[in-house]
Amino acid sequence: MSRYTHVIFDFGGVITASPFEAFNRLEAERGLPHDFVRRVNATNPDDNAWAKFERAEIDAAAFDALFAEEARALGHELEGEAVLAVIAGAVRPAMVAALDTLKNSGFTIACITNNVPGGKMGIRGAGMTRSAEAAIEVADIMARFAHVIESSKAGVRKPDPRIYQMMCEALDAHPANCVYLDDLGINCKPASQLGMHAIKVTSGEQALADLSAVLELPLP
Repeated sequence: MSRYTHVIFDFGGVITASPFEAFNRLEAERGLPHDFVRRVNATNPDDNAWAKFERAEIDAAAFDALFAEEARALGHELEGEAVLAVIAGAVRPAMVAALDTLKNSGFTIACITNNVPGGKMGIRGAGMTRSAEAAIEVADIMARFAHVIESSKAGVRKPDPRIYQMMCEALDAHPANCVYLDDLGINCKPASQLGMHAIKVTSGEQALADLSAVLELPLP
């Protein structure tokens, strides 16, 4: 029997396909270097346009302009609005099925997501979608979680250790009894340091295989 009682998920890149796949397509369309968006995001990561927007310290228009400035400083033209237009990845049905299996098996599931404020530039809800249908789909998934922390509402973003501590407090859970899944190693590290079992997600199949092994529970 697994000692874990809580499973905490990132959203983009875990429940949905990685946004970096969409960023790479955008880069190819614009003739930009591969992983250029990732490079912009990695420059001054705690105080750049992304960090400020995910903490709701700036609005969408300011993000659009500030991201463009940061891209220009690295030698290329790319506006922030174009990046936001492709950020929402497709939902992975097997991951959603796994959420239901976990709940039915007695595990408490939750979500910590770095996102941006909705309502501007067509952004809808926690999944940063652009269509009403997709927003409804994301809302249906979010309803499965016992608790959700959104960076844009909490004013703190991963990998700040406080956001993981906030989740443990909200769930009344000890970190040692939690499994955490994220597609970014930088976000897994503080969870692991806090005492959680962290799983770095590289694909939906890999995530489910690793989680199944840790929990000793067959997952779809």
